[in-house]
Amino acid sequence: MKALYLKELTELDGVSGDEGRVRDFIKEKIESKVDSVKVDVLGNLIAFKKGTKSNRKFLLAAHMDEVGFMVTNVEDDGTLSFAPVGGVDPRVVVGKHVRIKGEVPGVIGYKAIHLQKRNEILESPKYENLRINIGASSKDEATQKVEIGDYVSFATDFRCENSRATGKAFDDRAGCAVLMEIIERSERFEDDIYFAFLVQEETGLRGSAVLFEQLQPNLALVIEGTTAGDDPGLPEHQWATHLGDGPAITFMHRGYVVNKKIYESILQVAQKYDIKHQPKRRTAGGTDAARLAKTGGGVPAGVISVPARYIHSPLSVIDVDDFKNTVSLVGKILEEGEGFAR
Repeated sequence: MKALYLKELTELDGVSGDEGRVRDFIKEKIESKVDSVKVDVLGNLIAFKKGTKSNRKFLLAAHMDEVGFMVTNVEDDGTLSFAPVGGVDPRVVVGKHVRIKGEVPGVIGYKAIHLQKRNEILESPKYENLRINIGASSKDEATQKVEIGDYVSFATDFRCENSRATGKAFDDRAGCAVLMEIIERSERFEDDIYFAFLVQEETGLRGSAVLFEQLQPNLALVIEGTTAGDDPGLPEHQWATHLGDGPAITFMHRGYVVNKKIYESILQVAQKYDIKHQPKRRTAGGTDAARLAKTGGGVPAGVISVPARYIHSPLSVIDVDDFKNTVSLVGKILEEGEGFAR
């Protein structure tokens, strides 16, 4: 199995509220392989594949958006002030390459270390003291290229060495790529399958808020890119997940305790087909499953994630085998048909 589309998806820019490039790419690749495709009023892309029995509606969801920034002012010297869109630690952005509105290159700058006072060195930089340099020497020159409200994305190329891949936006382009791999399969499943590629997850789970009224699914799986805990200096008992140990199965996270029947059913399928997997051992963070559970009549939802080191940063790391095992696990769950989570 090849990791189809993973490179292309991660290199596309799609900060929350500006997912159009990602949506257009996905739509182009999948529309001939499903029964219908639509874009709703918020910008969610929803594809449908009819089942052989059609007794249940099964929703698979992944979000298209990534964390990033927005230009808040063009300064007199031609630099840009900016604010984060989603949760981005200012400590990881200094000196990084970015793109404004998908085309204008820039670099995030901060005061040089030898000019900083001791307290500045010890403190995290604040966004109000950071600037994006785009090569302009004046406000007039800069405003010929950018304006207030333009989106800013990290400019990071995808690379793969052995079984490890690096890139931006694995949260959650990895999930989008999983759904696309499932769509690539020619077979139909027992359940009616809705594939939802969602907007604005990083700014409040907004895309998933409008799904229930449109689809009224019977159950759902949210496919995510989640934090890996095997970072340098972090003790093992604090690890959430570990690269190379397979997809992470969530039992609880912020705002949602996963439906027990779905959680146990996911584990049973993984064990039945000997698919490497791991529990997500920390409960920090949230997903669209929380919104699905408390919108409209509510949807019992599970969460399966591809572990990624350094998410919400310019460069993350995943294990490609974890991604492939996530595809396998989701595929086997769908093959189980009506027997899953009964």
